[in-house]
Amino acid sequence: MGSSFESFLAEQGTLEETTAVAIKRVLARQITQAMQEKGISKAAMARAMHTSRPSLDRLLDPTNDAVTLDTLQRAAIAVGRTLRLELS
Repeated sequence: MGSSFESFLAEQGTLEETTAVAIKRVLARQITQAMQEKGISKAAMARAMHTSRPSLDRLLDPTNDAVTLDTLQRAAIAVGRTLRLELS
């Protein structure tokens, strides 16, 4: 095993995939939490995002990593937040 968990994942060739899954899980949790704090139902959230309920369910599914930046941006706006991305 490597000197850190990240180096272990890199050695296994799964660092990028694992990182992407972790980021999606965090985003799904943050959106769900913001919806709860604001008292927004899934139906109301879907309407605010101009999307369908099944599409919102896919966004909130932490295991579904097929989400676009546009969808994330619309979700952020719907809960009164901003989406910030950066390369590091």
